[in-house]
This record gives sequence, C-alpha cells and structure tokens, in this order.
Amino acid sequence: MKVTSSVLGAILCAGLFAAAPTVRAAGPKTETVQFPSGKDTVSGFLAVPEKPGRYAAVIVIHEWWGLNDWAKEQTVRISELGFLALAVDLYRGKVAADPAEAHELSRGLPPDRAIRDLMAAYDYLGTRKDVTPYHIGAVGWCMGGGYALQLAIHQPRLAGVVVNYGALPTDPNDLQQIRAPVLGNFGADDKGITPSDVLAFEKTMKNLNYRIDLKIYDGAGHAFENPNNQSGYRPEAAADAWTRTVNFLNNFVK
Repeated sequence: MKVTSSVLGAILCAGLFAAAPTVRAAGPKTETVQFPSGKDTVSGFLAVPEKPGRYAAVIVIHEWWGLNDWAKEQTVRISELGFLALAVDLYRGKVAADPAEAHELSRGLPPDRAIRDLMAAYDYLGTRKDVTPYHIGAVGWCMGGGYALQLAIHQPRLAGVVVNYGALPTDPNDLQQIRAPVLGNFGADDKGITPSDVLAFEKTMKNLNYRIDLKIYDGAGHAFENPNNQSGYRPEAAADAWTRTVNFLNNFVK
C-alpha cells in the first residue's frame, strides 16, 4: 500500500516542540482471496479502492515469474486509478527466483488450466457486489500478456484488454472471437515478439474492423516496463506505456 506523510505543524513553546502528527493517505485495501475454478480452488491478490462503492474491475495477469511483489505492486497501482483489481495466481503459490525457474514454471503451466482460472476470475468478479457488471478488463505482461489475449478470445464480454509484449494469436478462428478493444505495447528490439509479429497481428485485427491500438517502442526489448529487468528497463517507454494503459482503461473498462 502506498503511504505518504506530511508534517502539519510544529509549535515552539517554552523550549518544547509539540509532536508533529502524521497523516496517512487512504489507499486500496488488499487481501488474498480464493475462488473456484472447476474442481480446483484458485488464489488471487485483490486490491479494492478505499471508498465503498461499485467499481469497474481489472484482471491482472503476471509475468512468467509468477505472482511476485512487482505483480502485486501493479495490481495496487491499477486499483489506485479507481478500479477493483485482481491478480490471479496462475502458478498456485509458486514464484520463480531466477530465469531458469521461471522458464520451467511457464513451460509447466497447462494453457487450458490457465485460461480456465482466468475465466473463473472473471466469473468471481462478476458475483461481487462492489463490481460493476460487464465492466471487467484484463492487463498482462510477458506471459500474462499472451494470456490476456487468450482470455479475450474465450470471454466475449471482456470490456478491454491490454497486452504488454505478450504472445500474439495467429489463428484466424481465434482472432474472430475477440470482441474487446485491444491495446498493445511492444519493444522494437524484442527477439520473441518481433515487430513483424506485431504488425501482422495489427493488420489482421484491422481487417476484421476491430478496435486496436498497438505501439512499438524504439530501443526497447522484452520486459522493458519492469525496473527489475536492470539491463532492459526503459523508463521513458515504460512511463508512456503506463499512460496509454491508464487512458485505455478509463475509456473502455471504467
């Protein structure tokens, strides 16, 4: 939770200082929640705006590292915009400590189970009294970006989807199932999701008359939005991608 403090005043009297009170800004309330996914039970990190009410919701989908601190920080960050945000734990409690483990976890994740869990998250949010019906979107990074698009393929009621350097579907039958507007942020130097992949996806989606807004950032590679990627982090591109994401969520999901 983001916390700020300010000194409201200090009174000097008879050589004594009065203690300066600290004011903490209200922020999202966070908790771990569980919900059913078929015969399984899935956990998620939930961030809810402090003020009671009904909110549009965002499903947050983590990178191949798992539901780590950075993924949770993004969930809180989205909730601070006035959304109820839920990060789904696709790895069922496991978090990678290094790229080799992240590779192993991502390779071991059954795609059908991941999609089922994300669909279950959508259904769970739809049952909450603090969520506005049909105002549920998805945001994902890396592996999570690809799964955000898969969720859009399988859930036609999704209000909007943001994919950050995630795998792009190519099957025409799958693409025709997407009903949600799509925002995408990609790196020109990405060796996995190449600019040619992005442009081909954009062309196909536009031919289908779908609402799509993709941007390729020069000088950026994969995972350029994550500061933990010390060699690949691009702060200016990351800031712009975040601004685009905020505008998109406000325009299509809220």
